[in-house]
Amino acid sequence: MSSVNLNSPSEITFLPVRLRCSSHKRSSSPSAMQQAENKGTSPASYCSHQRRASSRDSERSHALPFWMGSEMPWTDSTEAQWETERRCEDLYLEHDVSTDPLESSIALKRKALKKFMLRGFDSLPSSYLTLDSSHPWLCFWILNGLRVLGEDIPVETAQKTISIIRACQTSTGGFGGGPAQAPHLAGTYAACMALCCVGTEEALSVIDRVGLKSFLFQMRQPSGAFTMCEDGEEDTRAVYCAVAVATLLDIPLSPLFDLAPDWLSDCQTYEGGFGAIPGAEAHGGYTYCSFTALYLLNKPTQCRLNDLCRWLSFRQMRYEGGFQGRTNKLVDSCYTFWQGAVFPLLQQVLKDRPDYTTVPMDSSLFDHTTLQQYVLVCCQNVDGGISDKPGKGSDYYHTCYALAGLSIAQHNLFGDNDEIWGPATNRLEEMHPAFNLTIDCFFNARSFFIEN
Repeated sequence: MSSVNLNSPSEITFLPVRLRCSSHKRSSSPSAMQQAENKGTSPASYCSHQRRASSRDSERSHALPFWMGSEMPWTDSTEAQWETERRCEDLYLEHDVSTDPLESSIALKRKALKKFMLRGFDSLPSSYLTLDSSHPWLCFWILNGLRVLGEDIPVETAQKTISIIRACQTSTGGFGGGPAQAPHLAGTYAACMALCCVGTEEALSVIDRVGLKSFLFQMRQPSGAFTMCEDGEEDTRAVYCAVAVATLLDIPLSPLFDLAPDWLSDCQTYEGGFGAIPGAEAHGGYTYCSFTALYLLNKPTQCRLNDLCRWLSFRQMRYEGGFQGRTNKLVDSCYTFWQGAVFPLLQQVLKDRPDYTTVPMDSSLFDHTTLQQYVLVCCQNVDGGISDKPGKGSDYYHTCYALAGLSIAQHNLFGDNDEIWGPATNRLEEMHPAFNLTIDCFFNARSFFIEN
């Protein structure tokens, strides 16, 4: 059992999802679940029975979720949650996820995923016209997806990437979202990470470090925040993008980010997560950006760690197994990374603090197994891509971040006891949680910029 015991008045104990609700996320009553198992009834079947029984108290044609009482009003939100759970239940029952992890036949569709990724460099459907300002992002999502699969980047694809990213570079040193577009921190981050995925000297030499350093200083605000572009919005994404790029390119962090930790800590909400700006709602993406930036700046303890632990742990959905991005929102595969990647960084911070007495290094603070099940069973589509949830279409964004988060769930960064659910072919390359790059790509890029 994974737990963190805090020597403070507000002690917190974190339990894996399977222990909070059931062995396979199918009931809110462990004792009732145990009774069902003793009678030879599977957890999923027991839960399904509970839901069918509740339909007797519902005016609807389908059953209410077992956790909803007959007096609870039915809203669009509960309708969407119930439908998502129903789709997940159908898939979990069909594939029998209660089998031994090593004996499961649920495989990652590697060949289809590779084909899906490479197809993005040849042609894109018309729906991607809305991403005309996201050329570097499309390159990064595709290339990073290939890298986490352990695939080499074809020479033609590498050359296309270099040409696209070079065309997005501006005279300021920053990168725009497309040719002749204004420089933007998000585009700059994506461009640099895409070039790191290519990893050749030609690719890494595209980056103008002197000009980029000047661009970062232009985006810095007196408060410690950063704007995404000139006269643009300031938020925690901007700080993370700037810190990650500066760290990777070996640009000195001081005095550039001296005021950033104070501003970032002000973005932590009463819930424990982080919002885009001070006073905004806690959100998985902004929480990743905020805490990872603090981590890279060596100031991770400048936030309320116990509240952050609590908020993160409650974002893993008891039934579906994946993460939601915000309180009372639906599960989404992209948060497999945005939420999941915070845990190893947080765990590393906690283990070095004397007031955290029991931080296990041989396990994690979230349920690895159920997270892998959600991605592999519920989100893989026939076209090879990965969707955010069952019944939705695939796209490169969700495919990239679902694969990266799946890798985080598979690998224990503090030991050798990796946890691969399904056949051994499901194993992915190990990721650096603070950069969303494979370990090989990260160290290759760092070595290049330090030596040059």
